[in-house]
Amino acid sequence: MIKLTKFFVGAVICLIVTKSNAQDSLKVSGKKAEIARYESYKTQVELNEKEALTVEIEAINEQLESNKITAAEAEQLKMQAAEKRALNIKNKAAIIDNQIALIERDDNWEENTVPENRIAILVGGGEKELLGIKGKRMPPKYDIRTTNQFLFAAGFNNAIIEGQSFNRTPYENLGSGFVELGWNWQTRLAKNSHWARVKYGFSFQWNKLNLKENLYFEQDGNLTTAETFPVNLDKSEFRITNLVLPVYFEFGPYNKIEKNNTVRYQIWDKFKFGIGGYGGVRIGTQQKLKYEEDGDRVKQKIRRNYNASNFVYGVGAYVGVGDIALYAKYDLNPIFKDQAVKQNNISLGLRFDID
Repeated sequence: MIKLTKFFVGAVICLIVTKSNAQDSLKVSGKKAEIARYESYKTQVELNEKEALTVEIEAINEQLESNKITAAEAEQLKMQAAEKRALNIKNKAAIIDNQIALIERDDNWEENTVPENRIAILVGGGEKELLGIKGKRMPPKYDIRTTNQFLFAAGFNNAIIEGQSFNRTPYENLGSGFVELGWNWQTRLAKNSHWARVKYGFSFQWNKLNLKENLYFEQDGNLTTAETFPVNLDKSEFRITNLVLPVYFEFGPYNKIEKNNTVRYQIWDKFKFGIGGYGGVRIGTQQKLKYEEDGDRVKQKIRRNYNASNFVYGVGAYVGVGDIALYAKYDLNPIFKDQAVKQNNISLGLRFDID
């Protein structure tokens, strides 16, 4: 679990560090690709016009051979057709050059256009088909009220035990930890303000408690107790896995960016505060023991319910800037149900909401 946590933390940090550079690189490469496409259109336009001229000349020759027109008339018609096609090439190339210049000047080009799904070069396109180029585009949505995010959180884990101070719990403070992975949707509550939003989705929680003082959990029917192991334990780990549906209300400032055909609300580098809760079910319980016995290294993984609560619910809060926040959560349900002493899981760590 610790190795997994370190791996994910490192991966997320690398992702955040490179996020800005990646966006700039995609922006530049997107412009270059679009300009290259328009440059290729100029070549295709010239080919199309030449092919059309060839067809027209063949038709004129057929009329000449059938004595419908004289040789002088045929020569004049050919000159007129050639002049028309040359002018078409010149005018269409000028339109394409203007479009390329517009793309080069537009610093926010990628927000105003959507990549094309397909491009077809047509001969003799109608008035609604610019330069005979027909593109299938999806227009940008004016306002995006709901977005989605990948959630990753990790940190320290422990328990609040009824009638006992926090410092005297049987669990290691640094060795115990939690990991949370999930997917969230974020919806703006007000029509024209992003100050308040609701965040909801699903998450997998792994809450791990490392027992100290050579203790391990023993289940006897409906009773679960911490007992002393008969030999020295190298490791005593108890883990509960939950699937929960979190709902948080988030508050914080934002930047509103309005353009001719879009409006966007950005909170990438803004302060945020969230408060809410979660509810779900326990989907797994495992105890892992490592020790030496008669010179042999023994590793046990025991999967049973240990009378852990089947239903999970709790409250949480976070405060941070941009994608990163300090995150705390507290299970209102007891770790073990129907026990004489009530224990509730509590976690503190870092939360990453990655767009």
